[in-house]
Amino acid sequence: MRRIRFRRWLRWAAPALAVLVVVPVLTAGVTLRLNDAGDYRDGTRTRGRDAIWLGHAWVDGRKKDADVDALAKRLEGTGLRDLYVHAGPLEHDGTLPADRYARATWLIDAVHRKLPGVRVQAWLGDKLSTESPDGLDLADAATRGAIVVSTRGIVDAGFEGAHFDLEPLHSGDRHYLSLLDDLRSLTRDRGVLLSVAAHQIDPLPATHTVAGALTGHPKWWSQKFFGQVARKVDQIAVMSYDTSLPLQSLYGGYVAEQTTLALEVTPDSTDLLMGLPFYHETKPGHLASAETVAAAVRGVRLGLGREDRQRERFGVALYVDFAATGTDWTAYRKGWC
Repeated sequence: MRRIRFRRWLRWAAPALAVLVVVPVLTAGVTLRLNDAGDYRDGTRTRGRDAIWLGHAWVDGRKKDADVDALAKRLEGTGLRDLYVHAGPLEHDGTLPADRYARATWLIDAVHRKLPGVRVQAWLGDKLSTESPDGLDLADAATRGAIVVSTRGIVDAGFEGAHFDLEPLHSGDRHYLSLLDDLRSLTRDRGVLLSVAAHQIDPLPATHTVAGALTGHPKWWSQKFFGQVARKVDQIAVMSYDTSLPLQSLYGGYVAEQTTLALEVTPDSTDLLMGLPFYHETKPGHLASAETVAAAVRGVRLGLGREDRQRERFGVALYVDFAATGTDWTAYRKGWC
């Protein structure tokens, strides 16, 4: 009897459950598609404040003078101003052996000769212990202190900024905000930049809370937390990729929304950069055929035009040099430069 009742309940409940799942998904899809529609506004082109993430080969001895020459030629006529050069990773205790960026002085000098006006920042990061016991623990004051000491070392080496990518970093992390305060004190005193790679912003209110409860991985930041971080740094680069979206039109609409959300809370004194996917690995969360440079640039331009097309401190950040193709560079140049 119980089994019969359950079957009857299931026959009644199944359509209702399907509606509860399908309708929000369809609504979200239509919204993103509409976000991707429309014409570009005047002034939605590069401001000469773009950046690119560069791999570790640039500071460990693998790259030579000829590679810098090729990079200079590649960047000619673009809006690229900052190079985020991988100089880590940090150890889990926040320390950073100097031999990890042994060729930093050579690279910085070479860039200054071949690319005057382009700045070289050290890209530092590590896996955090937020979702597993193995990783860097920002709650530990000694670890945060060691990160500051490590940053002092890369500044002493001649880097013109410190760019941090710490993941997975949960929304509202007060220890991260405290670390940024300590780092900002150092970078301001030394006259260099402090920049960060940022998680995406909640596409709907409290999305990070729901995702955290269901999966243990919040993924997004609240818009409020994003604004708090943006006010503590010189540059903030949104990692606007790995979205799990299946179509270019949906991805473009999503990037347009992320651009708008970020513009709403980033102060005029901070450079806001939107990430472009210069890589093609298809993996969970990233479908290379959907997350294209062309779609991302379209979303950035649409979002910028709708929210604040007069903003000067704005650009895009290209991830990453060693995976980029000629098609990626062409789409960036044609669509943004």
